[in-house]
Amino acid sequence: MSSTKSNNEEISKISLFHITSASFFAVILRYCLMISKYQTVIANHIEVSTPLNSWKRVSEGLYLLSNNINPYNGDLLHETPFSLYIYKNILLLFQGRTDLMFITFDIITGWILYLVTRLYVNELYKNEEVTRKTYAKDAVDNLLKPDKVLMFPYYALLSFLFNPFTLLSCAGHSTTVFHNLFLSLLLLSMVQGIPIVCGIFLALCSSVSFYPVVLVIPVFLYFSNVHNSTFKALFTVKIFLLSAFLIVAFCTDLLQDFGYLKNVYGCILTVPDLQPNIGLFWYFFTEMFDHFRELFIFAFQINASVLYLVPLSIKFRKQPFLLTVAVLFLISIFKSYPSIGDVGFVFSLLPCFTHLFKYSQQGFLVGVILLVSTSLAPIVWYLWIYCNSANANFYFGVTLAFAIAQIFLLTDLLFAQVKREFILKHGKDRTVDGEDGILCLE
Repeated sequence: MSSTKSNNEEISKISLFHITSASFFAVILRYCLMISKYQTVIANHIEVSTPLNSWKRVSEGLYLLSNNINPYNGDLLHETPFSLYIYKNILLLFQGRTDLMFITFDIITGWILYLVTRLYVNELYKNEEVTRKTYAKDAVDNLLKPDKVLMFPYYALLSFLFNPFTLLSCAGHSTTVFHNLFLSLLLLSMVQGIPIVCGIFLALCSSVSFYPVVLVIPVFLYFSNVHNSTFKALFTVKIFLLSAFLIVAFCTDLLQDFGYLKNVYGCILTVPDLQPNIGLFWYFFTEMFDHFRELFIFAFQINASVLYLVPLSIKFRKQPFLLTVAVLFLISIFKSYPSIGDVGFVFSLLPCFTHLFKYSQQGFLVGVILLVSTSLAPIVWYLWIYCNSANANFYFGVTLAFAIAQIFLLTDLLFAQVKREFILKHGKDRTVDGEDGILCLE
């Protein structure tokens, strides 16, 4: 017992040293990219910057607002007035040093994800120890091991700090950095069981990007099933609704009109700006006849929000954290204006499910498609826009492959959870009528 305790303390000390050193190198790497000649190229690239997260648009909106000009009169700005208010005060705090501002909040997000992963895997380990007797005898080896569990949070930290997607998003001054910070605080308050903070940050995330509003179901299930408190679950929903109302009231009072709603949420839902990005909306609606547009807008938005929410919530109601990550995955794939910063954040949560990796079957395929599509995207864009030797079909083919890889990754992760549950309950024996059976997804 004492040796186990000393091993845990030793691992904790090593992890503390590793956290500090990893954070230091992550800061240096981000700062070097920001002061390099490639910063402008990164900031202007469509994989990093979209109409909804461009810092250039925010800067111009702040300038117009400081001169008592409504920044929502045109179609330039798509951030909420509340977000502008936050950016204005943060810039004052950092004395206009945008590079330090983005680096600081990106590193803080990594630390928060470390805490989220640590709390989640500890809770998962405790639950498995409590229900250990209910599992099949030959499946005990498949349970979580304490020495491996202690390393999961460190893997999550590394996957965020050195993820090329989050790295480029930070170096390109994308406001997705702030959205990821709000999402990480939402997850932290959810796993800690703090309904007030969780409801506030859920409303804040929903006000920025709209799509996180569907997270209210996973959050409700987490408080109800994991924290065993229906009262906290309902209280979180009430705080969310109240906070959302207060944010809308603040934005309206700041501008004295509701004109911003069209520029912010109207842009997200109706997709008027068809600038190419890594999503699926832009190409489809470029080719779409106008009289079919509304029908397919509804179909695409339902697909990006509530279509998969109900069946996934029913199937994974006992694993609400996995459900939350799955919903975030779907949002990052199917939202109207996605960026690599959204994808990088979701990828950084995968170390929470390291124990499921040995049950996955498509890891190599997904890795190859992600590598190829990520590498080809800027090349095809250059050939299309600058060399005129390609066209929109080439770039859309790359983004379609990128989306397919994410879908394969998500389905593989969910099916790995199903296979692990089956093995823990029924054991490793897979004989059917005396013959070896195969558990496969059809």
